[in-house]
Amino acid sequence: MKTSDDLLIESFAPQLSSLRIAVVTETFPPEVNGVAMTLGWLVNGMLQKGHSVQVVRPRQSREQTTLQHEGLDEVLSKGVPLPAYGELRFGMPSKSRLIKLWGERRPDIVHVVTEGPLGWSAVAAARKLQLPITSSFHTNFQSYSQHYGIGLLKTPIESYLRKLHNRTQATMVPTRSLVQDLTARGYENVTLLSRGVALEQFGPQHRSDALRRQWGVQGDEPVILLVGRLAKEKNVGLVLAAFRAIKARVPDVKLVFVGDGPLRKALTEACPEATFAGVQKGGDLAAHYASADLFLFPSMTETYGNVVPEALASGLAVVSYDCAAALELIESGNNGVLVPTGDDVSFVNAAVQLAVDPERIARFRAAAAKAVADRSWDAVADTFLHTLRSVLERHGRPFASVPASRANASGLPAKERLAHSHARPLL
Repeated sequence: MKTSDDLLIESFAPQLSSLRIAVVTETFPPEVNGVAMTLGWLVNGMLQKGHSVQVVRPRQSREQTTLQHEGLDEVLSKGVPLPAYGELRFGMPSKSRLIKLWGERRPDIVHVVTEGPLGWSAVAAARKLQLPITSSFHTNFQSYSQHYGIGLLKTPIESYLRKLHNRTQATMVPTRSLVQDLTARGYENVTLLSRGVALEQFGPQHRSDALRRQWGVQGDEPVILLVGRLAKEKNVGLVLAAFRAIKARVPDVKLVFVGDGPLRKALTEACPEATFAGVQKGGDLAAHYASADLFLFPSMTETYGNVVPEALASGLAVVSYDCAAALELIESGNNGVLVPTGDDVSFVNAAVQLAVDPERIARFRAAAAKAVADRSWDAVADTFLHTLRSVLERHGRPFASVPASRANASGLPAKERLAHSHARPLL
């Protein structure tokens, strides 16, 4: 029997406060590249978890509309074409304008995704305003330089990148090997943020006999696939070399390229029998993956290579150099083949040996999807958020609970929540 002195004590798990995250990038969906895709998943994850995101980016060529999503605020700047990537534009220096923008409405934290003039301006502006800053390392620009006749700039590019990232409080990279590599090269506060794969999108069940017939495939004839940008730094010429070597042993083999880029015309002329499917998205991309058999990935400039987990999720046998995502996801001889990075002969030989062995291909394909079964983007978003919180705590911001009276369905304080996404000019 209870008396008036009895106390009823209830415990509630503490609710973490919502964040206002400013993201600065040169690329963002619907652009098609690994950085844009990765960032799109992270931003979507932050929004779903009740945080607000401001994306500062250049307006891209032929861009008509911006993404519409509650809690997302896009701020557009002027941009100029990126050399060798004419479809993309990088933002111009904008330090004073960013100081004004963030001075009027301070974000909790600034995350710099790309290292161009806009990214450098963002770091400078955030430091001026004493805002915490994090960054991502997505692209080995110092490695790209040798493919575009500017190898002499490798050292100054490396110095620039290191200086920019060391002015942030955490640099997120996608593989353990890259954490070790950058740390050895003098980068500070390097932390792991892996990549996910859209498991609900990619899978062997999307294999299409109709699509294979479009490619000229009859029955079980093997199909070699490459997905990605058709450019020098992707080492796509090695795929042609492997295809020709395979064709000498397996005459009915087919080759399919998914993607576009400056080398497409030259590749078409060099290999007219190949299928050039162009850029594919969504369900069409999933069908192109799953309808192939052997995925060749010869790039040596990747920090990760999102196409590798997508190929594995789609049930393909993969041949790759032992670097980036492939090194972390492929058990050579179990669900694919790894060869020493830069060893072209071994790469071609491995591709031939696999192509002439249908039973081995089938065994690899059966094991492929298991390698990425736990690589959800939601888990990656949680890790990203954990890193942001760690930086904020070191910066001196406590994480108080959100009072119930200020909370709403989105998890954002009502007075801070954006009713609709909108784009407004920075310049």
